[in-house]
Amino acid sequence: VLLGSPKQARVNALTGSILQLVSVVVLTYMFFQDPQANLSGAMLFESRYAWYKPLGIMLHTGIDGISLSMILLTSFVVLAGVLVSWTMQKMTKEFFALLMLLSAGAYGFFVSLDVFTMFFFLELAVVPKFLLIGIWGSGKKEYSATKLVLMLMGASALVFVGIAGLYFSAPAGENFSMIALRDNPAPLATQLFFFPFAFIGFGVFTALFPFHTWVPDGHSSAPTAASMFLAGISMKLGGYGCLRVAIFLMPQAAHHYSTWIIILAAIAILYGSFATMMQTDLKYINAYSSVSHCGFVLLGIGVLTQTGIAGAVMQMVSHGLMTALFFAMIGMVYERTHTRDVNAMGGLLKSIPFISTLFVIVGLCSLGLPGLSGFVAEMMVFMGSWERTDWLTRVATVLSAASIVVTAVYILTAIGKVIMGPSKNNVHTLLSDARWYEKTAALVLLAGILLIGLAPLLLQQLISPGVESIMHKVAQLPKP
Repeated sequence: VLLGSPKQARVNALTGSILQLVSVVVLTYMFFQDPQANLSGAMLFESRYAWYKPLGIMLHTGIDGISLSMILLTSFVVLAGVLVSWTMQKMTKEFFALLMLLSAGAYGFFVSLDVFTMFFFLELAVVPKFLLIGIWGSGKKEYSATKLVLMLMGASALVFVGIAGLYFSAPAGENFSMIALRDNPAPLATQLFFFPFAFIGFGVFTALFPFHTWVPDGHSSAPTAASMFLAGISMKLGGYGCLRVAIFLMPQAAHHYSTWIIILAAIAILYGSFATMMQTDLKYINAYSSVSHCGFVLLGIGVLTQTGIAGAVMQMVSHGLMTALFFAMIGMVYERTHTRDVNAMGGLLKSIPFISTLFVIVGLCSLGLPGLSGFVAEMMVFMGSWERTDWLTRVATVLSAASIVVTAVYILTAIGKVIMGPSKNNVHTLLSDARWYEKTAALVLLAGILLIGLAPLLLQQLISPGVESIMHKVAQLPKP
């Protein structure tokens, strides 16, 4: 990407992102053809390379259905992000190089079966975020970039303490292998002490309340593609880490802290919904709604039921596609109207029908309209949460479900002001609709949203063995 002219950088980035998507689709086909794909706990396509033998650090990679679903999500968002940035003029080569570096960190994180290597790729994905916001961002970009990196680096420090505790206390000896730590879990006292470090550390990445404040500032200042990557991919690193490291490797502690996770998740869902309703900036609306939607991920994980965890994984995929598409639409609207204030817009459906139609569809997905991915994912989380019969979880489930009404209020209000009604500015009648690369980016993400919404069994079949493996570790252990 760094070689050649800016035009060549765009072509190279697009070619690479297309090859990524094609490779992941082929990998998915091979995954389903493998006879071990339906075996609970089976990791396919494993490879090992001794990275640093004295500390037992291995470049150990492999995938199951959960990690494959995250890789699929990443490939969709990367392709769409490159396309919406097609007209980037400022430091074009460096911009696309950083996007590719961010995607490399995400891919490495999702395929790592060594917790130290996973941590390495988590850190690798933080660096490009700072530069993308600080250089190509808008508004208070330096403040937002610094705040984001400081909070995520602090979260990474907590994650490192958590994995170091597992490393030094594992009965199998000093080993960072996720497989070894799974088969030989740490003693109960160790789990209880180090679980909060790992869970909170990863939780910050996925907007865990009250450590979510970097999300609105980071998204509002980031360029469109960076916002798509931040919300669509980077926030999923946190949810995946909570599930794969904290819950999977410390199952007894997960039981012990389950109630606290449910409480924080319910607060995030409600707080995010009501905070979004007060916003007038489109990016802030999507950012605060992401806090609420990621709360559903944490709720599904926290209830520790098979349906809930499966719903959490589906919500991660759904939210990644949905919020990436929403930020893409916001970027297209801003490029044409030069404003993100919903009160300053109106009647865009008349002048930019394609962008307006996609804007409405992704808004309906956000509020959970049946037939779109948001409905399937949230319903699975609610069903999994309702399986627990204690009163606190039931109350959290009811309150979380009630947030859908608040979501409908702010989504329909934004759609009504921006898309419907008379134009508030005669200039809007002269706007040009989406160009070929913008339409392609939007349709790529929309295809994923519709596929999950209309045929959820495909994703369910993909992630079920991995979810069963996690439940096998969690369900057999009573609460300490």
